[in-house]
Amino acid sequence: MTSSTHISARVIGLYLGKVEEPWPATAIAKQPTQSPQHLGWEGFESDAQADLKVHGGRDKAVHHYAADHYPKWQDDLGEHAGDFGPGRFGENIATLGITETDLCIGDVLRLGPAIVEVSQGRQPCWKLNAHTGVSDMAARFQQTARTGWYYRVLEPGVVAVGDEIRRIECPNPGWTVERVTRARLGAELDPETAAHLGRLPRLASGWAEAFSRKAARLAPEDPSARLEGPGSG
Repeated sequence: MTSSTHISARVIGLYLGKVEEPWPATAIAKQPTQSPQHLGWEGFESDAQADLKVHGGRDKAVHHYAADHYPKWQDDLGEHAGDFGPGRFGENIATLGITETDLCIGDVLRLGPAIVEVSQGRQPCWKLNAHTGVSDMAARFQQTARTGWYYRVLEPGVVAVGDEIRRIECPNPGWTVERVTRARLGAELDPETAAHLGRLPRLASGWAEAFSRKAARLAPEDPSARLEGPGSG
């Protein structure tokens, strides 16, 4: 883990999707593009999300996935991960050299000419299982915390493959994406930590509210429907 301000990498891939209906409607099957893309307040203008209740919006405008993880998935899954590579998990941006252990919630980064802010990790759902053909892919995402993270856009701009992404502000050192994602998705969390995370500056409102519920010791979430699909809860 590092909390130093200087973290940077190059964008090695940009990925965009359109809504399709192989199961229910989804835009997870994103395709690479080599052309520069305009990044607006709610994401790349040529990208789409199917279910706007759980995808997209200001707090989840862009999904960034560390391409560093793909060799690990290939080792973990063997022949089932033969075609796993950047873009496979529905991300918008891929890089090498930055992972969930490096960035913290609230970090501000310059992405080419745009400026973005880390808002939350990814809460995986069963569509990953269907998309990858691995029946427990969503659960594996959750267990490893190799989920990627989301940005909100602070300043729009045109982003291209090869652009530098560089951290320019780290307001919450120590609260890495990995640490907060494990706290959010794990079954147990002490009330004091949950209460702190419920007030963590710049954390996405949906995750902040979930931590507040954990702090109040309300009924725990049942992730089975999210991880396994409709009818599994």
